[in-house]
Amino acid sequence: MMGKTISFDYKMVIVTRKDLKLSPGKLAAQVAHAAVDCALSTKKNKPAWFAKWHNEGGKKAVVKVECEEDFYFLKEKAEKLGIVANLIIDAGHTEIPAGTKTVLGLGPAPDNLIDQITGDLPLL
Repeated sequence: MMGKTISFDYKMVIVTRKDLKLSPGKLAAQVAHAAVDCALSTKKNKPAWFAKWHNEGGKKAVVKVECEEDFYFLKEKAEKLGIVANLIIDAGHTEIPAGTKTVLGLGPAPDNLIDQITGDLPLL
């Protein structure tokens, strides 16, 4: 008997910067900040999207862009599509200066919308 393939209709995408040389732990913390922030914002502003995403298991993908400037086009495009787009700005207590924009969280949102923004970006 073959296993059933699970298809997801909703996901969250976290966009990281290739030009920031963060330790794995620091990067993981920044991605986690974005995931929590985006989940809470979507739950408040798009509760149906949040519920569907959460009930499907909370799918997340982490992708990468070259530099901070790449965040702005993605953020603008997400906002035009009604998708939560939160930039995480570091407090500067550990590895990088305060005010550094580390990651961009997008969603959760329907796959067909979020793929219009991040579908061509490489996975981390």
